[in-house]
Amino acid sequence: MARFDRYMLSQLLVLFGFFALVLVALFWINRAVLLFDRLIGDGQSALIFLEFSALSLPKLITTVLPIAAFAAAAYVTNRMSNESELAVLQATGTGPWRLARPVLVYGLCVAVMMSILTHILLPMAQEQLELREREIAQNVTARLLSEGTFLHPSPQVTFYTRAIGADGVLHDVFLSDRRKPREAVIYTASEAYLVRNGEGTTLIMVDGMAQRLNREDQRLATANFQDFSFDISGLMRREVADDPSSANMTTPQMLGQWAALEDVTGESAGDIAEELHARFAQPLFCLVAALIGFATLLVGGYSRFGVWREIVIAFGLLLVIDGLRSSLVDVVQDNAALWPLIYLPSLIGGLLVLALLAYAAHPGWLSRRRREVAA
Repeated sequence: MARFDRYMLSQLLVLFGFFALVLVALFWINRAVLLFDRLIGDGQSALIFLEFSALSLPKLITTVLPIAAFAAAAYVTNRMSNESELAVLQATGTGPWRLARPVLVYGLCVAVMMSILTHILLPMAQEQLELREREIAQNVTARLLSEGTFLHPSPQVTFYTRAIGADGVLHDVFLSDRRKPREAVIYTASEAYLVRNGEGTTLIMVDGMAQRLNREDQRLATANFQDFSFDISGLMRREVADDPSSANMTTPQMLGQWAALEDVTGESAGDIAEELHARFAQPLFCLVAALIGFATLLVGGYSRFGVWREIVIAFGLLLVIDGLRSSLVDVVQDNAALWPLIYLPSLIGGLLVLALLAYAAHPGWLSRRRREVAA
């Protein structure tokens, strides 16, 4: 690799790392706020929050990698153009195809990173994340043993206990059940116990009162009780699929049991085909994104007013290609035989890059063609 290739490649990788780090941090903060509110609100510890955040990072990184690849390529090309580095190279006879070589290598590096994520790391993280969600959803005691805090274990249900004794007794318990549209029930008790009953959990309240409000006629009925058992398993259970999913299987696992994959996962052939081929198409899209960012700015050339117009055009092209990719997902899921359409956006982007580089190599071709047609 020539010295110029190493120089430009190093610039691209450094800026790619910077943009990827910034974008991941921005997206992660937005997601972490929601995740923190859901987990901590359910009585989970900060360690659980950190674990879930770490397991969600691979999916987050796959989302921002194409954007970071495009941003780094556009930024480096713009900087080299403003500092006349590209002009010097072109004056010495270096053509657009030669200039695109380090960008191609850079795009391949990003594609390799994306391949490792989509084929191995992301499915493993998704599988572990769903496993931990299932464990937490079944751990009712951990979700209720949080004293002095109003908890919402499920929609329309609120639970509160003032203090928890060393023997596990809940003191001054409050439970509001508003799941039925016609009535709301509030249970209060001086003490309560959580008792495991097979796979379920029962809350036994002692020395308390039940208040039942009929919402139709606004009548309130109260009843005192010495002890009352309330099955709370249904309140805590969240729907978590037990069947394996193709999204949670690594690519070698999917290919190893391809014949029986529909029976194992319960998914349609279209869903499986879309999931598998999307893992190969996403790295190609990263390569195309990097080349589009370079080729579009290279066509714009040097301008003392900057190349913001070319940057906007390049970003618009990237959005159109990505939008086309999103629209083809449903088509492939409906008909597995149309799986080659998954690669169509990357193919269109590749052809567009070739056209832009060809135009940059022969900028006067169109004007000469117009004069010939006019003559």
